[in-house]
Amino acid sequence: MVGQQPRIAVLLPCFDEEAAIAATVAGFRAALPDAAIYVYDNNSRDGTREAAASAGAVVRTETQQGKGHVVRRMFADIDADIYVMADGDLTYDPKAAPAMVDLLLADQLDMVVGTRRHEAKGAYRGGHVLGNRLFTGLLSGLFGRSFSDIFSGYRIFSRRFVKSFPVLSSGFEIETEISVHALELRMPVGEIETAYAARPEGSESKLSTFGDGWRILKTIVTLYRIERPVLFYGSIGALLLALAIVLSVPLVVTYLNTGLVPRFPTAILVTGMVVVAVLCFFAGLILDTVTRGRREVRRLAYLALPAVSADL
Repeated sequence: MVGQQPRIAVLLPCFDEEAAIAATVAGFRAALPDAAIYVYDNNSRDGTREAAASAGAVVRTETQQGKGHVVRRMFADIDADIYVMADGDLTYDPKAAPAMVDLLLADQLDMVVGTRRHEAKGAYRGGHVLGNRLFTGLLSGLFGRSFSDIFSGYRIFSRRFVKSFPVLSSGFEIETEISVHALELRMPVGEIETAYAARPEGSESKLSTFGDGWRILKTIVTLYRIERPVLFYGSIGALLLALAIVLSVPLVVTYLNTGLVPRFPTAILVTGMVVVAVLCFFAGLILDTVTRGRREVRRLAYLALPAVSADL
């Protein structure tokens, strides 16, 4: 309806955040007084649900363990025009939410990322800073462009982003999948620098530097294979072809000098490598056609939904 203000939903995935969730809900309530605040509990073993309910949030449950499962459930369940997603550990600044929403509306964007500025010593571990930079650079190299902070959990989405996003991840690699989805559909996106604080006393991080880093790396490689099949399989084919050429040079020289091919196992290996290389090239071309069709379907689903506007 024209003149109606957009409906805003704050989505807070939680796992054992009793120490911080009440303050997080209160912060977003103060920053966005007209928003509906939802806390999705992911099998917490403490009093997260009770604390969130006492703070005035709508509390729901997702039993499949992992942030990706929670995001899939939230995006499917909640109907709104603007979605504010953050963690329930009070590390993200709720006061930044109005500016992020205003940017989304003013520029008619589909996603605004809150890039983290950490001043507190214990807010962001050194290994995570290095990993973020490495993976951000890797994503930029593979997909042509990236974000300043691909792992930020503080994001504002339009309705058409949320309802066109097929969540496939199960864990903390969900932020990577979100970033690639926006890049592949060439959605209009923006960034705002936000403060990133240390967790309050009694709250513990669920991140595993090496475990989650390995899962994120696998996710990036998988998404690259799916979204860039020509380059992925073409690179494998080019590598096999180059190795085959290197191995074949002595055989060719020997044949030109003597008219004989004395190393039949090597000749058979080279032939097999060339065949596999050609198959990789053609597999990449075929899968690229499939990927293009899938991307067109996703783009049409995205365009079928109305763009975000300050006055609906």
